[in-house]
This record gives sequence, C-alpha cells and structure tokens, in this order.
Amino acid sequence: MLTNRRALVTGSTSGIGLAIARALAAEGAEVILNGFGEAGTIAALCEELGATHNAANLMDAGAIAGMMAEVGPVDILVNNAGMQHVAPVEDFPAEKWDAIIALNLSAAFHTTRLAVPGMKARGWGRIINTASAHALVASPYKSAYVAAKHGLAGFTKAIALELATHGITANCISPGYVWTPLVENQIPDTMAARGLTREAVINDVLLAKQPTKSFILPEDVAAMAVFLCSDAARGITGANYAIDGGWTAE
Repeated sequence: MLTNRRALVTGSTSGIGLAIARALAAEGAEVILNGFGEAGTIAALCEELGATHNAANLMDAGAIAGMMAEVGPVDILVNNAGMQHVAPVEDFPAEKWDAIIALNLSAAFHTTRLAVPGMKARGWGRIINTASAHALVASPYKSAYVAAKHGLAGFTKAIALELATHGITANCISPGYVWTPLVENQIPDTMAARGLTREAVINDVLLAKQPTKSFILPEDVAAMAVFLCSDAARGITGANYAIDGGWTAE
C-alpha cells in the first residue's frame, strides 16, 4: 500500500514509534528511524526494517534542520518522540518544562515546517502526531506534558486547515496508557509525588483511567497510523483519534 513512500518516524527506536515504523515498513514504506539507543540494537532494527537511522537531538532546532536536510523529502511524517516528568507545579523543574515543551511540541513544528514544502511539491503527504489522552483531558502533576499535548492537538488542527487543498492530511492519535518505556519510567516519579507503591500506581492511577483496565498495545496505535496513511483516509484531516480504552468517554 505504501510502496514508494518515504516515512520519517521520530522516537522510533522503541515503544509506539518502533511499532509504527514496523507497521509502515510492512506496508512497503521506506522508513527512517530517529531516536537514541544502543548502537547494536539500532543497527539490528535498521537491518530488520531495511531502514536508515538519524540520531538528531529533537530538542535542538538546528539539529532538526540538519536531520531534515540529511533525510531529504518525506511523504509521511510521524511526530512521535516525547518525554514525561511528574511533579507538583510548585516543584516542577523549569528545565524539565522547557525540555518537555521542546521535544513534545516544538519538535513537531520544526519537522513539519521543513517537510511540508516537499509534500506540497508532490501533492501528497501524511502528517501524524502522536498526542495522548492528555491532549483531551488533564491529570495532576503533569503540567508540562498536558500543556504540550493540548498544544500538539491544536497545532494539528491548524496545519490540517492550511494543507487541506494540497493533498496533505494532518491528524493526531491520542493513546491512553500504553505499556512503553515512557510509561514505565514515570512510575517512580508518580510513586514519589503521590506516596504510593508501584502496584498502586499501576492499578489505582494508570489503569484506573481506562475502563478496560488494560494497557493499550503499541500495535493498536500503529494500525491506526497505517490507516491514516491509506487512500481510504484521504478525507480525514484535523482529527484526533483516541485509543484509550474508554478513558476520555467518561
């Protein structure tokens, strides 16, 4: 379905991004991975997917510009890279706020502004932003993440309107809690912020939000990304798809 399409997926050396990269490659897309990790692991992923890899620091606008120049034109841009920090607002480190906004929101702006001219020239493009249920609702102790994801959802709507007559769609996917390193790594901070055990954080904080009482699978998010790249989704733009086990239905 995606033969002769080039796809850049940020934050794709693990978790949701890797699942999306695998799904796009399975449909015939040429995939460019982005992210950090052990060199041997990344080399194995590139071999598995027939992919290339760029390790640009997405918190640096100059590094993003360098990556986009090196990668060249892409047909599919998946802005997936993200980070999290959990703390009360009065204790939230300013440098953590800056880093989360830079990676979760500003990076998507920089990649998009550089990818769009090539998409316009070819009359086809798919921009998919991995947002979050936190693009739709809030949780305490996550002020930077919630702000960034709400911003990403708004950014997606704005560019969808700008690009609507150019054969380019822009959409969000907003997962609930997916069992990934990002979720696992925030458990200790949540334990400290709320004075809870690990098990209580998982069952009473994370899965308490999801009526299904189960984590979302990365492959579920990847399947939606593939659909949004298909011809069947040509008329879908500016949308925000919640894959959250019913969290935001309440």
